[in-house]
Amino acid sequence: MTNPYPVPDADVAYDALLVLSFGGPEGPDDVVPFLENVTRGRGIPKERLAEVGQHYFLFGGRSPINDQNKALIAALESDLAAAGIDVPVYWGNRNWAPYLVDTVRQMAADGRKRVACIATSGYSSWSSCRQYRENIEAAVAEVPGAPRIDKIRWFAAHPGFVDANVDRTIAAIDELPEDLRADARLVFVTHSIPTAMNDESGPDGGAYLAQHLEVSAAVAAGVAARTGHERAHELVFCSRSGSPRTPWLEPDVNDRLEELAGDGVRAVVLVPVGFVSDHMEVVYDLDTEALATADKLGIEARRAGTAGVDPRFVAALRELALERPIPSCPDGCCLPRAAAR
Repeated sequence: MTNPYPVPDADVAYDALLVLSFGGPEGPDDVVPFLENVTRGRGIPKERLAEVGQHYFLFGGRSPINDQNKALIAALESDLAAAGIDVPVYWGNRNWAPYLVDTVRQMAADGRKRVACIATSGYSSWSSCRQYRENIEAAVAEVPGAPRIDKIRWFAAHPGFVDANVDRTIAAIDELPEDLRADARLVFVTHSIPTAMNDESGPDGGAYLAQHLEVSAAVAAGVAARTGHERAHELVFCSRSGSPRTPWLEPDVNDRLEELAGDGVRAVVLVPVGFVSDHMEVVYDLDTEALATADKLGIEARRAGTAGVDPRFVAALRELALERPIPSCPDGCCLPRAAAR
């Protein structure tokens, strides 16, 4: 290690960067084992997992997320090199190879002592932030000589992420018929979570929803500034799962499209502001299901791209990894109330 992150505090120098993600199957034989990893401890029958796995089988039994993470890592490596930062970038997953604990073992074997971690989830909640922190703690506890790993803060409000989404939203608007562009409704979409999880998100509760509303408003304002026209916008949800008796954040994107059709809306742009790349929730829930719903309803719909490897987003991740000290969440942040009790 010749050139750790340049930091104002010489006692806080990072000698590696870790990209931590969800993981996904690489082929048909991986689908059910992957879903078993995702749902372990929830008592979901294997037959139900096979049913859910049909979403993956539509795409050859392979999730796009791993290739997208590889592209992000390559972009980060290029960005770091251009900034004169000589650190290796490692990759670990929660639910599929390369598993996080194996990556921590490799980092320990390589002599890494302190690592800055980027999780590919930009918002606050137990599943999108605290669970990753718990994954890190568990992996570090399992590996003798493991490095200290500090996860960066929630990042979706960073201008690099917002600006990338503004550009992609405008590009999708431009794909609509010209006479519908001015009145196209911006429908921001994110992964639904149980309402109780949202209520417990952040240090004071409600952060998951509040952060999405903040970022959606920022993107809509950016689009208005660039196009000279304000458009109605709203936040909806996708990928609901679990017991139907458990309340989740609503409305579902497909249900809302039906309501908008009933209100006479003729054109929408679906903006997957809750996701950093075009992984399964985007290519199935939006590109496959929601666009089919819109077509059935006679709504002209386009789906905006995700931030992906946009250079401004990649630079934003590097900037957040350079914060000193990397902000840490309060002890009770995003902690389920049952656990807190």
